[in-house]
Amino acid sequence: MNVLVVGNGTMGTLVYHKLIEQNDSVTIAPDLKLDVCGDFDVIIDFSHPEGLDAIVKFAREADVPVVIATTGYSEAQVDQIKTLAGEVPVLYSGNYSLGIILMNRLIREAARVLGADFDIEIIEKHHHHKVDAPSGTAKMLLAAANEKLGHNVIYGREGFSKRKVNEIAVHTVRGGSIVGEHEVLFAGADEVFSMKHEALSKSIFVNGAIKGALWLQDMPIGLYSMEDVLFGEDSE
Repeated sequence: MNVLVVGNGTMGTLVYHKLIEQNDSVTIAPDLKLDVCGDFDVIIDFSHPEGLDAIVKFAREADVPVVIATTGYSEAQVDQIKTLAGEVPVLYSGNYSLGIILMNRLIREAARVLGADFDIEIIEKHHHHKVDAPSGTAKMLLAAANEKLGHNVIYGREGFSKRKVNEIAVHTVRGGSIVGEHEVLFAGADEVFSMKHEALSKSIFVNGAIKGALWLQDMPIGLYSMEDVLFGEDSE
C-alpha cells in the first residue's frame, strides 16, 4: 500500500513505523498540514479533530479512501464525516482494537437479552494525558448497549442520585499510564454479568487500523465500521 498517515504524534508515528516494517510506502504529515503530494491508496488519520477540514478537503481532491481513527469529534464533525462517505470510502470507528470490536458486537446481543431486567453501567479508564471524556470507545459501547433500549444516559453521579429506571451511566477514570480499559456491567437481581477489555499496548490500535486500511482500499464509496471489516455481511 501507498499510505498517507495524518498525525505525527504517538499513534501516527507508531503506524508509520509499522507500515515501514511491512515494506509499505508511507508518507507522514503533521496534524493540520496536508501540503503533500503523491498517489495514495488510503489515508490513515490519527491526528486531532481540528484537522478534519484539511483531511476532508484532501480526500475529496485526491479521491482517496480514509481511515479515521481520531476521536473527540463534535456532532457537526461526525456529520461532516458522513457527508465525505458519500464521495469516498470512509472507515470510521471509535476504536480499532479487534477485541473491542468483538466486545461491541457481544454487548449489543447482551443488551437485547438482558436489557429489560438488568441495570447497565459503563466504566472507562485511560492515562492522565487523554483529552476527551468519555472515550470514543465508551461512546461506541454505549451506542451498542442502548441501540434498542433508548434509555436515558448520565455521566457520573454525585450527591443524592438514586439510580432511576431505564438509565445507563457512563463513568470516566483518568490516571497514570493506563492505555485503555473498558467494562460494561449488567447488574440484575442476585447476579452480575460483565464484559471487560484491557489494552496492554497501543500496538493493538495500530494493527487494527492497518487491517482496516488494507480492507478499505478495495471498497466502494460508503461509510464503514470495523464490524464491517471483521464480520462483512454479518456486521448488522
